[in-house]
Amino acid sequence: MSYYRHHAFFCTNQREDGSQCCGQCGSAELRDYLKRRAKELAITNRGSVRVNTAGCFGRCDEGPVLVVYPEAVWYTYVDREDLDEILTEHLVAGRVVERLRLPD
Repeated sequence: MSYYRHHAFFCTNQREDGSQCCGQCGSAELRDYLKRRAKELAITNRGSVRVNTAGCFGRCDEGPVLVVYPEAVWYTYVDREDLDEILTEHLVAGRVVERLRLPD
């Protein structure tokens, strides 16, 4: 078994030239929100869920973007409600949230 069952990586990149990027969409704050919610649910231990920051994924025009491994499911999201759905459906129940899924 992998050390974590699911690993969620958030792009929080901020482009200095002002062009479209995940950082403009509040991705760092939303990452912190999901991390806090996972801790509240006590699912951040070994064998469960880890929420981390990543560098740019190169999908800036689809952002904000996060990817969940080991399934390599790419998501976009708008707000806390979207992240709550990804948390409860994918990270807890193991079901992909198709309405937020980006094409591979």
